[in-house]
Amino acid sequence: MPPPPDSAAPGDAAQLLHQLEWTVIRRLDGLLHGDYRTLFRGPGLDLADLREYQYQDDVRHIDWNVTARLQTPYVREYNEDRDLTAWFLLDLSASQTFGSQVQKLSVATSFVTVLSRLLTRHGNRVGALLYGNKVDTVLPPKSSRQHVLHLMHLLMNRPPPQPGATDLATLINEANRSIPRRGLVFVISDFITQPGWEAALGRLTQRHEVIAVRLYDPLEVELPDIGLMWMQDPETGEQLFVDTHDKGFRRRYAKLAAEREEVLREGLAAAGVDTLELATDDDLAEAISRFADLRRSRSRLSGGAVTRPKSDVTAHLEART
Repeated sequence: MPPPPDSAAPGDAAQLLHQLEWTVIRRLDGLLHGDYRTLFRGPGLDLADLREYQYQDDVRHIDWNVTARLQTPYVREYNEDRDLTAWFLLDLSASQTFGSQVQKLSVATSFVTVLSRLLTRHGNRVGALLYGNKVDTVLPPKSSRQHVLHLMHLLMNRPPPQPGATDLATLINEANRSIPRRGLVFVISDFITQPGWEAALGRLTQRHEVIAVRLYDPLEVELPDIGLMWMQDPETGEQLFVDTHDKGFRRRYAKLAAEREEVLREGLAAAGVDTLELATDDDLAEAISRFADLRRSRSRLSGGAVTRPKSDVTAHLEART
């Protein structure tokens, strides 16, 4: 099922929420078998006990001091944090208005709506920082359905973004200053941004559990052969007239996309974050379910031995070469 159409009327937050509750959230209940903590894991801060290491334990929980004294691996167990606070860092810059069928902004709105309801109906709180050309809105965390509707209203009724280069580091640095206690942070962006965001994201992961939600459109990966066309950069307004009949041009375009993908993956890996990739033509429920499966499998592996899987974009590019 594709995300909701861009033609949804502004201010129609209640209708969109009702639609997503029936078409996505109910499906996720079945796909996740009710285990929403698979997606929103994160140890509590209170040490509960020590026990001997067992196969499939997370090596990041090994207590090395105790292990050295007893010559046997021991792991720490924590009391589960019942009061989870999640934050959505939303890049709503001009590039988010692009989409071959559905805008990236629409996908982001649907994703935030679904995740907010999954969290708040279990008693957790959600908040948000919204970035256009700067961080212009900070929504303090709350846990009610009405709060989710308020967040949706803010997303669906924003004025059109002003042209200008995106600086994602500004949003992440503001989150480092504004989020007072440890929580779960979703950074939702297409990561079309000025350089320098990697260091800021790395600092954020030192205090919080961070998930990067990378939005993209298939046309940003590969151009179809549709003849002459105008292309415009939504952030700078720069226009370019191109001939997509030219195989050489399409190959160069795909090569540049692959190079950008590699740089982006290296930056996300260096920051130590899990990444959920959402294309504008993705089935939202299935994408979230695949990501939950990935996190479940990673939790059973040693942190240093994990091989990062190919991204959806990389797999697409390699399939075409």
